[in-house]
Amino acid sequence: MKVCIIGSTGHYEYVLKDIKYDPETRIVGVCPGSTGEDVHLLYEIIKNDYPSLKIYDNYIEMLDELQPDICVVCCYFGDHAKVAAEVLKRKINLFIEKPIATDLEDLYMLHELYSKSGVSLAAMFGIRYTPWFLTAWNAVKSGKVGEIRLMNAQKSYKLGKRGVHFKNRKTYGGTIPWVGSHAIDWLYWFGAKRFVSVYSSHSKFYNMGNGDLELTALCHFVMEDEVFGSVSMDYLRPNTAKSHDDDRIRVVGTEGIIEVRECEVYLMNNETCGYVELDLCDGNKGIFWDFLKQVKNEGKCLISAEDSFYVTEASIKARISADEKRVVYFD
Repeated sequence: MKVCIIGSTGHYEYVLKDIKYDPETRIVGVCPGSTGEDVHLLYEIIKNDYPSLKIYDNYIEMLDELQPDICVVCCYFGDHAKVAAEVLKRKINLFIEKPIATDLEDLYMLHELYSKSGVSLAAMFGIRYTPWFLTAWNAVKSGKVGEIRLMNAQKSYKLGKRGVHFKNRKTYGGTIPWVGSHAIDWLYWFGAKRFVSVYSSHSKFYNMGNGDLELTALCHFVMEDEVFGSVSMDYLRPNTAKSHDDDRIRVVGTEGIIEVRECEVYLMNNETCGYVELDLCDGNKGIFWDFLKQVKNEGKCLISAEDSFYVTEASIKARISADEKRVVYFD
């Protein structure tokens, strides 16, 4: 099975980690997807493992010449939709960095192309596959906290040195769709409820000269059956912190509370109060392995195409709410 990678801005590491488990799948081409994007470092990283690997300047030329089975899109976020459209028009399976698109018009356009393509699609919501989030989700699904009534999710990053594309809304798309979409995905994944409305706020204050980049953001979602979910995100994690990110969720149910914090799971209910032993997903293989199995008709990816589109829609609507300072409703 042949894989092409367009861009090196997003989490192509998902692919490099999991592709090694399948000797029948190989990377055959890499190419930038955005003006000014440099993929030579990615090429240098993988060229020894794939001697026939080609590097291109034009991704349309690469797609037409190599005709891959899977295309990985991870360029500047504002270009995802444009590049993904060319992939779907050619009926190539699509593994794409989130957000799939940075505005609703492009998102709906891609959904229409996908619906006619007959291929598999998944966005890179790979945090679902970490042992701590998977363990918490399994516990919730088995009824450990009863009926969910409230969820609080957190994404906190170190700001570090950001590329030029982060500084412009057109290429970045906003902190809520980029950072917050993971946490919005957790609300939808854990809660198994549709979104009803969202009210959000975001701020560029103190962003260290990073242009349009919002340093902080907060979203309040109302879901079906009056389930409430909040998402906070920031780039204020200190440089002294041991890890780049701090991902958390607190799920409050009628019979208990479960929390993911610092890569551990803490459960409180009428039967227990303490840390939970972590589960592994398919021997700790990740999202791209799961996607490969789906493409081969050997399984179903934990991230469905409809999940990918719906969470992206929720993320864009949350950003619109923050931009326009109003409640945004879902159909």
